[in-house]
Amino acid sequence: MTDRILVISVFFVASCGLAYELIAGALSSYLLGDSVLQFSTVIGCYLFAMGIGSHLSRYVQDRDVLSRFVDIELAIGLVGGVSAAALFLTFSWLAAPFRTLLYALVFVIGALIGLEIPLVMRALNAREARFAELVSRVLTFDYLGALAVSLLFPLVLAPHLGLTRTGFLFGMINVGVALWTIHSFRDAIEKPAARVLRGSVVFALLAFGLVASDRLVYWGERGLFGDEIVHAVTTPYQRLVITRWKDDLRLYINGNLQFSSRDEHRYHEALVHPALASLPWARSVLVLGGGDGLALREILRYPNIQSVTLVDLDPEMTSLFSSSAPLVALNQGSFSDPRVHLINADAALWIAENRTSFDAVFVDFPDPSSFALGKLYSVPFYSLVKKSVSAHGIVVVQSTSPYFAPHAYWSIDATLKEAGLRTYPYHVYVPSFGEWGFILATPEQAFEPPQHYSLPMQFLNAEVTREMFAFPPDMPHPVVEANHLNDQSLVRYFDEDWHQVIR
Repeated sequence: MTDRILVISVFFVASCGLAYELIAGALSSYLLGDSVLQFSTVIGCYLFAMGIGSHLSRYVQDRDVLSRFVDIELAIGLVGGVSAAALFLTFSWLAAPFRTLLYALVFVIGALIGLEIPLVMRALNAREARFAELVSRVLTFDYLGALAVSLLFPLVLAPHLGLTRTGFLFGMINVGVALWTIHSFRDAIEKPAARVLRGSVVFALLAFGLVASDRLVYWGERGLFGDEIVHAVTTPYQRLVITRWKDDLRLYINGNLQFSSRDEHRYHEALVHPALASLPWARSVLVLGGGDGLALREILRYPNIQSVTLVDLDPEMTSLFSSSAPLVALNQGSFSDPRVHLINADAALWIAENRTSFDAVFVDFPDPSSFALGKLYSVPFYSLVKKSVSAHGIVVVQSTSPYFAPHAYWSIDATLKEAGLRTYPYHVYVPSFGEWGFILATPEQAFEPPQHYSLPMQFLNAEVTREMFAFPPDMPHPVVEANHLNDQSLVRYFDEDWHQVIR
């Protein structure tokens, strides 16, 4: 029976070990971008540290195996449990040492986890288990634990508990394993009462962190965003934060600013009106992204538009901007307009199955800061967009900053061209963002900027529009590659461009 307890404990320690690795990779990707780099370096550091830990296990005396196993479980529970909260608060308030702390924590946790399995196998071997059966049982439960967490983490834990609360939860599981081991092998463990006391204290600290997790995240995000947080939610797809300062509402997705209510009219007028003012005959419009309903608000001002299909991945996003009174006031209740057909789906999958042709398509995704977003700026994706727009229609793409990220901006232009579209790049100054860029594209016909607007505008007029399509000498056109799915050069351009700005 006692051997079975040790083997079952392997399931839980393996689950916890992988959970800490996933938390570190996800949190660093969320805060630093470039998910491939973050996960690759975190996994590499973690596996290297596990090897060091496995080597160090040889120095544990046979008589102390179970005592050291309990000590290690308590240490992993404490360090791993607080790791997500410590990293998030460090990034929010002391951004400089974040990477140092990240890899230090990953290394310490990895080394401690590397000690676990060898000690369990030695404890079982000391009880005269057959070696072949021992290895089979231990590794079976080790892999089953990893499988369980690899499924639960993206589907349940991260979206519903959040990263910090998940960290505290798995820390408590590690401490629970330690206390369970003390209870089951009390006679073989040195000073069991003292270890129970330490375990109880650590468990209580982690339980407090679990309960106070929302407050810790709120405090950290106040340091990160500065303004009062009026709404924050982690969805299965992203972290949404709404802040307010006086009359200024701001939306952040995964820490990146999406709009400021004080100047978003510049962005959305520039996105929508040069295209639609040139298409007085347009009847149907497709919006990909734009779950805040602000581009939708501008589109619905045209009485000739009979239907608008908006495809956004996150139902939490569209629900928020359909129900929150301040946000509904900002988008003027655009989601309640009977002309709007809302679809919550992955735009890449939806457009691959779409057979409807639209007169105008507006692509309003977040910047290509990750490979998940980069696929929505690729040649295959734009080829599908081209099939979804009428021959005389127009496509407009949000395209990051031609001033701060010129390689990324012109890569989007090159990608649209390679997909068979004629491109007309333009830019606009938005105070919250700086100089920002869009690319208008057509399947066949030439485009001329409109000479007047039939609708009243806060920002646009004929002169401003004409200037938007002219690029000054300090926004040059570098030679860049189009963005393909197999290499996603655009994500690399984006990361390198903005890294230069931050430096």
